[in-house]
Amino acid sequence: MTMRTRRAIAATLITGVVTATGLLTGVAAAQAEPVTAGTFTMTGDPGDYITGGATYSYDVAAGDRMSIRADDQLRGVYLSIEGSNGDWWSMDLKAPAGQQLAVGNYPDATRAPFSGAGAGIDISGNGRGCNTITGSFVVADVAFGPHGYVERLDATFEQHCEGGTPALRGRVVIGNPPPPAPLEFTVTPAADGVFSKLNGKATVHGTVVCNADATVQLSGLVTQVKNKVIIRGPFSGRVDCVQGETASWSATADPTGTTPFQRGKVEVTGSAWANDPNYQGETVQVKIPATTVTLTRAPAAVEALM
Repeated sequence: MTMRTRRAIAATLITGVVTATGLLTGVAAAQAEPVTAGTFTMTGDPGDYITGGATYSYDVAAGDRMSIRADDQLRGVYLSIEGSNGDWWSMDLKAPAGQQLAVGNYPDATRAPFSGAGAGIDISGNGRGCNTITGSFVVADVAFGPHGYVERLDATFEQHCEGGTPALRGRVVIGNPPPPAPLEFTVTPAADGVFSKLNGKATVHGTVVCNADATVQLSGLVTQVKNKVIIRGPFSGRVDCVQGETASWSATADPTGTTPFQRGKVEVTGSAWANDPNYQGETVQVKIPATTVTLTRAPAAVEALM
């Protein structure tokens, strides 16, 4: 076994599993977003282990694919490159601990994500990685949106493997559209509801308004006090909300005890959640405002279906 082969195996063991997209499974698990416009170039000195002394260049406009995401603290960015020729690479850049990545010079960077409190860098891929890294990078432009969205990034970088003199140098330029607004929605219970004298259930309803198309899941509790007896029943439901429109929901609560729901006032409480269609992996949750609802007996045709 050659020294270079042993080093590649050791680097893989230390790094962890590398996915087909080049993102390391041990790195902060943020959902990467496809890059709309971007380029990535790197050139290695003779003797550089990662590049083998070669030059690599990728461009989304030419059919190469890239994905990028910042971590929750906006300290680091994680880029994956899938070349149309089958190449795959990943790049991690991290500001020192307690800082957000911003325009500036980041010297004395060591291997991310093991850089501790200092700046971090790691360019690897095509089956090659470094055990130890020294390097630096300069951020000329960067802009973030919600949930780790990277709108812009312009950075140059230099990396040395295993404390060696040969360097890998390159530049990454990302230009994504302005970030979409995060999902927002409101759930409003109506002031009226019905109960069934046949089975003691109560049906409540209301509306949902959202700023993006989403499926909203509802979960709550109907509570009533009658003759010093507390009557409770959970409800759940779902509604497809269309941006700019008011969607209606209805849900039936089955009392958990032996006392049925009856005519009169009840309190409706609960929460609702939906997956953000603009930011994969993000879930938005809101409270259903506590609302006093007046129950009347359901019409016979409705009562039979409750």
